[in-house]
Amino acid sequence: MRTGTGKGAATNALYKSQAGAEEILRRYQGALDAWPVPAEHLRLPTRQGETFVVVSGPKDAPPLILLHGSGANATMWLDDVATWSRHFRTYAVDVIGEPGFSAPARPPLASDASAQWLDDVLEGLGISRTAIVATSLGGWLALDYARRRPERVTRLALLCPGGLGRQKLGLLFKTLLLRTLGRKGVARSVRAATGLEDPKFQPVLDTVVLTFTHFKPRTERLPVVPDEALRQLAMPMLVIAGERDVLFDSAETARRVRTCVPQATVRLLPEAGHALFGQTDTILEFLREPAAGS
Repeated sequence: MRTGTGKGAATNALYKSQAGAEEILRRYQGALDAWPVPAEHLRLPTRQGETFVVVSGPKDAPPLILLHGSGANATMWLDDVATWSRHFRTYAVDVIGEPGFSAPARPPLASDASAQWLDDVLEGLGISRTAIVATSLGGWLALDYARRRPERVTRLALLCPGGLGRQKLGLLFKTLLLRTLGRKGVARSVRAATGLEDPKFQPVLDTVVLTFTHFKPRTERLPVVPDEALRQLAMPMLVIAGERDVLFDSAETARRVRTCVPQATVRLLPEAGHALFGQTDTILEFLREPAAGS
């Protein structure tokens, strides 16, 4: 299903140029055309503007919301969706204000605006309660939603989530400096940020480099989720983080979750950075665990 590219307002807000926006969104459209399982494309009205969602899996299966990280879109889940959609009705949401087909809106994170946006998304999908898998910025969005709407979140699986461990801003400043050196500078900063050194990840790196060559990323610091809010989270939770994450302090993430959410499962991967791959089956096992008392 052809979705089309962005409009002028989105270009001004999110991209450095119209040509750059079109290049990124063409790449995105090509990835959507290669989605590994049958999918529907939905455009949902929300108070922040239109939100694009890729839907896969049986209509009568339990719902699973997928929230990607900053500088990404629904194609972040290309390696996972074929497996998860056998058991769940998956909804890969393009987060607003990111390089996908959703609105360019970026409401203040230190407010309930993001939770209200997700309220609208779930209402548009006809979902009352759902499991959520999310990464990085998406992990922060999921945590923020779970603390504000605990009755609507059945399970949380978070990959290197924001809002828990200290956010390391040194890399942001280095990245902004390297961007002045053109695509080579962007490539160096992307490799440092993701921790992806293996040549097999070169296609992923190429896409990320393309994105951050033309895209204006958020610079707003992610609000820290308070201890008292974490202690109120009663749903099953899985947190996976890389010990070499240069964006967030993974040791602090693990410590806070283990202290405040003792029922949660925490996994620190010693050789991994911020971008985590190969967690499909681990997350599926968590999502399919019987609920306590069942």
